[in-house]
Amino acid sequence: MLQRITDNFAALTLGGVALAWFFPPAFTWMTDGRNSVAGQPLLSLALGVIMLAMGLTLTFEDYRGLTRMPRAFVAGVALQYTIMPLAGFVIARALALEPGLAVGLILVACCPGGTASNIVTYIARGHVALSVAMTMASTLAAVVLTPLLTGWLAGAYVEIDRLNLLVNMVAVVLVPVVLGTLLNRLFPRAAERVSAVLPLIAIVLVILIVGGIVGGAKAQIAEHAGVLLLATFLLHASGFALGYVLARALGLGEVEARTISIEVGMQNSGLGSGLAKTPAFAAQFASVQQAALAPVPAAISAVWHVLIGSLLAGWWRRRG
Repeated sequence: MLQRITDNFAALTLGGVALAWFFPPAFTWMTDGRNSVAGQPLLSLALGVIMLAMGLTLTFEDYRGLTRMPRAFVAGVALQYTIMPLAGFVIARALALEPGLAVGLILVACCPGGTASNIVTYIARGHVALSVAMTMASTLAAVVLTPLLTGWLAGAYVEIDRLNLLVNMVAVVLVPVVLGTLLNRLFPRAAERVSAVLPLIAIVLVILIVGGIVGGAKAQIAEHAGVLLLATFLLHASGFALGYVLARALGLGEVEARTISIEVGMQNSGLGSGLAKTPAFAAQFASVQQAALAPVPAAISAVWHVLIGSLLAGWWRRRG
């Protein structure tokens, strides 16, 4: 059952977004900031749980393994943080996006690879171990690179508080991932039992976050639907296509190229929307309307990258 749910992540995400469109209150409780636990918004806690889930699947040996950098691994991580950020900036300029949409698109483009990429890589008969290593490395690198790249590229639209973004990345990404790994080391049997259901929990939380952003920004999405759908589609299509083509151009094999394509094309959109939703990030915009637009590209991007990735994986799987 769990495997079936995981394999149908794309369909579940689309279903969740559709439900959120027609019944926003079923999802907006997760993202509207009105609900909190121990003073922390539910959205931040949900992102932390997703990162904790990733950490529980890792060991300190996995971290040490990152120092043994094969060519495919280095190429994949490098392409992740060049193709997507630059594509986000170019697309925002080419389509003359409003500041809120432009910053939101660039922010999600500067986020690390999403954990859903590991599932899609498996379906595509890619190199799962390479995918997991790239996701892990890009997530750790994101603590520094996401604030730096977002500040550099999105700074053309608003003044980005890189220090605040860095603090958020440490709290939402680094601490939960390392904590999960530590718990795995100290309590391996308990971590193994919990890890059996964590993919399901992560999927549910991602769908709730994406649905909450879509439901809460329904009016803005309807107003900007055309350009928003086009911009996010172009972003992820560029990631998948250039990731594959450049990997092959670097002399990597078919399996490695598929893996890099998927890893580059699929972003951690939940993290992007969560960061854009924080009060400190919203306060950087001159108007409330533009601030409200910033989380929207990440929510739509979650639908596109899962949809494109799943279709591409199915095609590759049939080719063998």
